[in-house]
Amino acid sequence: MTNRDLSVSSSSTPPAAAVPARPEQFDEQTRAALDHIDRQAVRVVADGRPERTRTGYAQDWASWTTFCAESGVPLLAVTPGTLTAYVEWLWTQPGWKTGSLMAPSTIDRRISGTVVSAREEHGVKPEKGVARLARNRLAQLVKEMEKSGEKRGRGQAAPLLVDHLVTISAACPENLRGIRDRALVLMHFAVAGREHELAANRVRDYADAPGGIQADLRVSKVRPRVVPVPYGSRPSICPVRAWTAWKEAAELTDPDGPAWRRLHSRWHTLMGGGLSAEGIGDVITRAGARAGIDVRFTGHSPRRGLATSSRLKGHDQIVIAKQGGWAPHSKVLASYLEVVDQWEDNALLGVL
Repeated sequence: MTNRDLSVSSSSTPPAAAVPARPEQFDEQTRAALDHIDRQAVRVVADGRPERTRTGYAQDWASWTTFCAESGVPLLAVTPGTLTAYVEWLWTQPGWKTGSLMAPSTIDRRISGTVVSAREEHGVKPEKGVARLARNRLAQLVKEMEKSGEKRGRGQAAPLLVDHLVTISAACPENLRGIRDRALVLMHFAVAGREHELAANRVRDYADAPGGIQADLRVSKVRPRVVPVPYGSRPSICPVRAWTAWKEAAELTDPDGPAWRRLHSRWHTLMGGGLSAEGIGDVITRAGARAGIDVRFTGHSPRRGLATSSRLKGHDQIVIAKQGGWAPHSKVLASYLEVVDQWEDNALLGVL
């Protein structure tokens, strides 16, 4: 091998890297291909959302469609001005379930659902902060409402507390419906569940553990979680014992079958399907009425009740949040706990 063999010629120097084309320089074919990729990505994410979320967005878009038809606004004209006009229109509309004027929280969700649907379902590209003006107008309307003393919506759900559980459990008849209702109310409270989380549960989602049950809330619009449910100190309101009694009485042997089965309205016999999210809430409401409790409970009452009851026993917000799947510093959870804290941590304690 000679020195000539070891030498590197000047012609072997790597060429300078090509300058990449900027987005504004893309040709029509490239733009079309990228738009297709974007639409596919949006569709994959949208299809992966929980059914409850997809249904909510569909209802929001249907509401926007009605507004556009009545006001003459083009359907895809999602702009700061049209969204603000939409808020004004919604403010005069009755709520879906209550029949009273629409709650501000519902209007806020309608705005979000409209913007998301326009972007993801119809390819509209709203400007950044497109809903800011509409939300500012909503805030003004809320202030006017509070000043006048007007009430809208149903307000926060009443908390279902431990004393209520005792009364409800005692009032449940010793038939299949009573056994199911007792188990459902107690488990709903224990896991601080949302209605749709329990409606999605299968028998296998309640697994026996040395200290009780591991409840797998695998379907959630927020965050799936596995919740440890220990044996209760009082057998009459123990969620573990109540679940076992329901499972045995209903002969729930199929691990993939619904955990909370529908019952015939007259004969109280098992039916093929499971309870819907709305059906879960109806069981909670009827259980409270059956027990003669003067408070009207909803499907959210056990969830709020667990947070309230746990705080009364001195548990930290982080611990409560983990049980119920709230964000660690959830403002909603904090508002529930504030009801307790205002008496336990009051500036007047020891003063007067």
